[in-house]
Amino acid sequence: MYVELKNINKTFGDFKASNNVSFGIEQGKLIGLLGPSGSGKTTILRMIAGLEEPDSGDIFIDGVRVNDIPASKRGIGFVFQSYALFRYMSVFDNIAFGLEVQKKSKKEIKEKVDELIKLIGLEGLGKRYPSQLSGGQRQRVAFARALAPNPQLLLLDEPFAAIDAKVRQELRTWLKDMINKVGVTSIFVTHDQDEAIEVADEIIITNRGNIEQKGSPLEIYKNPSTSFVAQFVGQSTVIEDYHKLKGFNKVRDIQKAVIRPEFVSVTKVNELKQFISAAEDGIIEQILFRGSYLELKVNVKGIILTAHRFLEDTPVEVGERVKVKIYRLYVFDEKEASLLRNPALEDNNWVFI
Repeated sequence: MYVELKNINKTFGDFKASNNVSFGIEQGKLIGLLGPSGSGKTTILRMIAGLEEPDSGDIFIDGVRVNDIPASKRGIGFVFQSYALFRYMSVFDNIAFGLEVQKKSKKEIKEKVDELIKLIGLEGLGKRYPSQLSGGQRQRVAFARALAPNPQLLLLDEPFAAIDAKVRQELRTWLKDMINKVGVTSIFVTHDQDEAIEVADEIIITNRGNIEQKGSPLEIYKNPSTSFVAQFVGQSTVIEDYHKLKGFNKVRDIQKAVIRPEFVSVTKVNELKQFISAAEDGIIEQILFRGSYLELKVNVKGIILTAHRFLEDTPVEVGERVKVKIYRLYVFDEKEASLLRNPALEDNNWVFI
């Protein structure tokens, strides 16, 4: 493993930010640290960077234990969510800063900075100042500045948090492409699930100082291994009395389950042609317009489920009686989550997203 954390503990007063945290990261991977506020993800990033010291445990980068190595000597590039650009320096000088600290020649600096300006798509803007750039452009400059000294590891702390939604979407794809081109091992912190799923090669989910699960975005989404992950990832609705629903028997003493919108299909009564006996009767209680689809709140046996409906489908109304098919759900206790399939609906005729 290129980056390894072994039994890392970190406490701030009564708050346990890292609780015996251990994981490894392969070279060249883009890793997303995903979790709610206060889950310990930023503390992990800062300890890797050398900006915080662990109370115990070991941190290795490329096989070298770095606990006692100063932040400036760890060969790490850091991108902050606030950009942290030097206001009175041009784009060129901001990117060149780390190279000047390394005492590179003027020729080397110019060649490297020109290369990076082209890489980030800001040709012709080298003489501009941060105040003359958009938020997305400033973040690109921050990214280039971090890459200029050829770091062995790139760390990004919520890199898109200060950028508006449309630009943030564009920068996600841009960041993934740039890191793939450069080939630098990278770790970014985020609380945005869509961001982590879209950008990361692997996701590490943190919660209350613990690592809940590590895996590819598809693995994390499709096979949550703990009750926290099942509830945290995706648009999850937690329900009780899931055994009241057709096709689902109670598992041990587990009372609760998670159902995602893609597990539920809502059909107008006169349109249902298959699996009529396996479908539940439901009443639509709320319809929310989400841009490209409608979000429905449907009452089934007193259980409120969330489902999605395409805009092209026949319209439905609040109060309308409908047929509801529930394909699967996750049941969970305090420790683990398990997937239950509805055997009456195992036709594989649905799309998992």
